[in-house]
Amino acid sequence: MEYTRLGRSGLSVSRLVLGTMNFGSRTSEEDSHAIMDRAHEHGINFFDTANVYGEKEGEGVTEQILGRWFAQGGGRRDKTILATKVYLPMGDRPNESGLSALHIRRACDASLKRLQTDHIDLYQMHHIDRSTPWEEIWEAFSILRQQGKVLYYGSSNFAGWHIAQAQEAARSRHFLGLVSEQSIYNLMSRWVELEVLPAARHYGLGVIPWSPLHGGVLSGVLRKQREGIAARSGSGLWAAAFAGHRESVEAYEKLCADIGEDPAHVGLAWLLAQEGVTGPVIGPRTVEQLDGSLRALQITLDDGTLAKLDELFPPPAPNGAKPAPEAYAW
Repeated sequence: MEYTRLGRSGLSVSRLVLGTMNFGSRTSEEDSHAIMDRAHEHGINFFDTANVYGEKEGEGVTEQILGRWFAQGGGRRDKTILATKVYLPMGDRPNESGLSALHIRRACDASLKRLQTDHIDLYQMHHIDRSTPWEEIWEAFSILRQQGKVLYYGSSNFAGWHIAQAQEAARSRHFLGLVSEQSIYNLMSRWVELEVLPAARHYGLGVIPWSPLHGGVLSGVLRKQREGIAARSGSGLWAAAFAGHRESVEAYEKLCADIGEDPAHVGLAWLLAQEGVTGPVIGPRTVEQLDGSLRALQITLDDGTLAKLDELFPPPAPNGAKPAPEAYAW
């Protein structure tokens, strides 16, 4: 396994992040525990979850699954850099969502109880809260850190402007602020390259891409459809993605075949080659899928292949003359 620092922090994390969104919904608890055990065997130490994951709204099913796994002992918790999230509704009453000081305190305590741990390594804001001032948010977070309940803070789905707001507010309080941003990022969705990635690099945030294979579209879905092994659950998303990109996806799968690599592994390897990316969130439904993902760490894409990928899936660049964010200037 390869490791890197999480942004400008001193925290060492694996370059593949185990995503747990399927745990308790598409993957049974028994299989979820087996996947996490295998992840540790491979040296994956960075696990990502959220209080809203799981089939039953408001119950934190996925966090509970992780908590029962930690409770088995064997150093499971000590070997894990644990990341979870706060913001989305955990109920329909007032103050059961957002980033108010009240909700942050309650949500953190509830996550700690479900996860059966005394601290969260990386507590991420699942979304920007446009109605709560940063003074309130950072004060609430600083109290959690003083109490030893949270060590680091991250954002998710933030715009570049939001990252700047957060970091400047933290700086005024002499607080470390954010160390990571989790964004959708893959060959077919490169919008973060316009401002989010430049902002993250400027402020020293590690970028954690979610949906690294665009919901499975970049996993070789056309080949799987021809072979009759494509998962039905992805058909709706795939149909929407193919609406304007089928030719690009076909060419992508051919390119992967030409270099002798699986499309899913190439998609992950491309992300790992991007400056500022800590590691993509992989969401295996089985142990076998997890095992296969490690191939991405062994792939080095040459300049020619990278250039071809840019041709198939062009980066967004206003005016096209300069790399973002300078593309907006003259």
